[in-house]
Amino acid sequence: MDDFSVAEIAQGFRVKLWRGERMCLLGMDVDQPEADLVGFSIEVMEPGGRNFVPLNNRLNFSYDQPAGAAVTGGRLFSSLDAPFQKFRWIHFPWDVKNGTYRYRVSKMHMSLDGKLVQGRQIELGLSLDPVTYDGFLDVGFTRNFASSQAFAEKFGDRPELIPDKASAGLEYQKANGGVYQWLGFEALQLLEDLLEAAIADPNYTVDLLAYDLNEPDIVARLERLGGRLRAIIDNSGEHGKHDSAESKAAARLAVTAGGMQVKRTHFQGLQHHKVIVVKRNGKPEQVLFGSTNFSFRGLYIQANNLIVVRAPEAAALFAQVFEEAFRDPGHFAANPLAQQWHLIKVDGKPALHFCFSPHQSSALSLNPVGAAIDQASSSVLYSVAFLNQIDSGPTREALDRLIGRPVFSYGVVNNDAGLAVRKPDGSVGLVDFAYLAGKAPQPFRREWSGGQGINIHHKFIVTDFSLASAKVFTGSSNLAPSGESGNGDNLMMIEDSKVATAYAIEALRMFDHLHFRTLMKETFAPAAPQLAPKSLTLKKPTAISGEPAWFESSYVPGSQKEKDRRLFSS
Repeated sequence: MDDFSVAEIAQGFRVKLWRGERMCLLGMDVDQPEADLVGFSIEVMEPGGRNFVPLNNRLNFSYDQPAGAAVTGGRLFSSLDAPFQKFRWIHFPWDVKNGTYRYRVSKMHMSLDGKLVQGRQIELGLSLDPVTYDGFLDVGFTRNFASSQAFAEKFGDRPELIPDKASAGLEYQKANGGVYQWLGFEALQLLEDLLEAAIADPNYTVDLLAYDLNEPDIVARLERLGGRLRAIIDNSGEHGKHDSAESKAAARLAVTAGGMQVKRTHFQGLQHHKVIVVKRNGKPEQVLFGSTNFSFRGLYIQANNLIVVRAPEAAALFAQVFEEAFRDPGHFAANPLAQQWHLIKVDGKPALHFCFSPHQSSALSLNPVGAAIDQASSSVLYSVAFLNQIDSGPTREALDRLIGRPVFSYGVVNNDAGLAVRKPDGSVGLVDFAYLAGKAPQPFRREWSGGQGINIHHKFIVTDFSLASAKVFTGSSNLAPSGESGNGDNLMMIEDSKVATAYAIEALRMFDHLHFRTLMKETFAPAAPQLAPKSLTLKKPTAISGEPAWFESSYVPGSQKEKDRRLFSS
C-alpha cells in the first residue's frame, strides 16, 4: 500500500482506511450482503492505547422512551449496539496523536428475535500524522462546525463569537474557552505558528497580501513584526471605506511598520490573495496561501483551507508576485508572471504548478481545470464557493457536463437561497443553515446558523483522488472567468494522491454534513410544516420490518450509490 491508505479483503468483506487531515475515512463493502445485515460497528484504538473503543452513533433501532427524551442529539449509542448503516464513515479524533490508529470493523447482523450478532471482522492500522509532507507541504482545514451538533453540544446554540458587522472586528472582544482554536482547527494553527515563528526571529521578514482582514489577534501579531512587515491590503468596495476593518488595519500597520510599507490596491477587481511570504535574511523560505481570509468568518465559520509550502522555490515565486503587486498592480496582467503556469519541482516531492491572476485571458488558468474534470474516469469532488454566479467558462461548463456521466461526483456551492448540494444521484438540493436553528427532527438538537454570510468558502476541485492520475486545484481563485481576468489571485494544481485524498475526505465531511440538512428540509418542511418532525431510527432487516433493507439502494447497477459504495472501499 502507501502511507495514506491501507485495505484488506476477507470472504467478500472489504475495508479500506484513507488518511485525511487529522481524520480517517473508512470505506466498507460487502459483495453479497446477507438479508440480516444491519450495518457495521467501528472500534478504534489510539496510539499508545490498550483497548479498542467503539465509535458511537446518534441513532438507534428503538428507544426506551420517546425519542425526544431518550436522545439528546449526542453520540450516545455504541456502534456495537447501533451499527452505522453507511458504507463509509469518517473518524474525526478530537486530538490526533502521533503513531498508528488501529480500527476494527465488524459486520453486524440481526436475528429474527431482534438480537444483534457480530459477524466477520477486519482490523487495520493507519497513521494520522497531522503533517502532510514533512518539511515540504502541509494542508490545514478549518473545522466548519459552527453549525453542527458537535458545536451545539459543546458550546450551546446561541454563542456570541463573531461581530455582527465585519467592520467591527478589530474592536470585538473575543470569547474565552478555546472555542476559536476548536473552530479554526488546522488552518488557524498553521497561520498562528507561521506568524509566531516570524515574530520570534529577528532575521525573518513577512510580506502579506490580504483581502478580508478583521481578526484582532492576527492583526496584533502583524503589528509585533514592526518594520519587518510589508503589506498589500484590498481596498475594493466596502473594504475601501474609511471605517472598514481593512482600512483600520492598514492604518495600524502603517504606524508599526512604516507608512511606505503598507499599500492598498484592488487590481482591476479585487486584491483577493490570502498570502504570507516569509523570508529569512532576505531570502524567501516558505509561503502560506489558500482560500482562508484572515477574518472572523474566514477562520471560525466558513469551510476553508490553507497550505504552507516550505520550499524556497515556491516562496520565491510568491515573493516575485508580491514585489510586482507592490510596485505596479495596475499592469500585473501584462507581467510574465501572469502569462504562464509555473512549475515547482523539488526532488522526491510532488510537483506543484502555480498560476497567478489577473491574466489577459482567463483560459490560461481555467482550461486545465475544465480538462481535468472532463478527463476524470473515476470521481470528481468539488467545493466552489460562488459557482452559482459563474454563467460560463471552463469550470462551470465542465461541471455541468459532469452530471449524468458515469463518474462519481459530489459537490456543494453557495446559492442565493442557501447552498446547492449536487448529490451523488445527480440531483440538486438546497441547504438552509438556519433550518436546524428553528426546527430539528428528532433526535437532533437546535443549531446555530453561523450568522450572516456564506458558510462554504472553499475553492477546490479534486479529480480521480484514488488513482495515480489524481489532481487537486485549489488556492484563492474563485475559478471564474471574471475573477481570473480582474482579481489578484492564485491557483495551484498538484498531481498527488495523498493531497488529493485529504481534499476528497474534506469534501465528503462537508457534503455529508450538509446533505443531512437538505434531506431534513426536503422530507419534513414542505410536507407538513405545522407538524412535529418524525423520529429517526435505524432500519431492521426486511424479515422484521417488512420494508426494504437499508443497503438495497446501494446495489442498483450503474447507480451513483453503487459507485459511492465501491469507490471508497477499493
